[in-house]
Amino acid sequence: MSDEVLIRREDEVQVIRLNRPAKKNALTRAMYEAVTDALKAGEADSSIAAHIVMGTDGVFCAGNDIQDFAKRATQLGAPGGATSFIETLPALEKPLIAAVDGLAIGVGVTMLFHCDLVYASPRAVFRTPFLDLGLVMEAGSSLLGPQIMGHQRAFELLCLGEAFDADAAYRAGFVNRVMSAEALEAEALGAAHRLAAKPRLALMAAKKLMKAGAMDRTFEQLRREAGVFAELLQTAEAREAFAAFLEKRKPDFAKARAQG
Repeated sequence: MSDEVLIRREDEVQVIRLNRPAKKNALTRAMYEAVTDALKAGEADSSIAAHIVMGTDGVFCAGNDIQDFAKRATQLGAPGGATSFIETLPALEKPLIAAVDGLAIGVGVTMLFHCDLVYASPRAVFRTPFLDLGLVMEAGSSLLGPQIMGHQRAFELLCLGEAFDADAAYRAGFVNRVMSAEALEAEALGAAHRLAAKPRLALMAAKKLMKAGAMDRTFEQLRREAGVFAELLQTAEAREAFAAFLEKRKPDFAKARAQG
């Protein structure tokens, strides 16, 4: 198991901590696979009742590691990595809880739409710069975002790329409660323990009933997003966006379009 993803148990709760603070917990392929493996192992372990995902040092998750992503762009859609992680989220039968303290970008936001409970500190900031990279949203967020927030708020977050603070995320409906950073982990653990104390079969059945109606549509949307994402990744605009990001300059999309 990578030191960049720490797994521990708190009685019947599995805690998954992203632990790459120097890179703002940006996810590499190895980190994606470590989180996915932990989720699948927890699902298979009858002694685990719930999962919690959290970050470190005031950072939740800065999305994909851009350099790692650019290196592996040709493998988009291949088994493992981000693909397996994204496909695992909607299939989870046990409750998934997120404790968000600080920065949440890209998949650090879209994974939250699959969570059953999301708690955040006042310093949480949510942003999805997919379009700024010449791409589209992922993880089923083009379906789940509007379902949770309504079209206009989802468009503001996912397309306009406006940052939401914790209060805006709470008002939008994808954060359950905002509390101090010092109380955040205890709140998430407390909720997980309260769920773990409930009859296990009833808990899993209740989650399944609540998710069942949208499950097929979510997986269909995952496939649709992945197809559009892969097409856009080959465009001149996306190449310019990634080059500009890595070179720390403003992208020139008009020039990229002209050059084709």
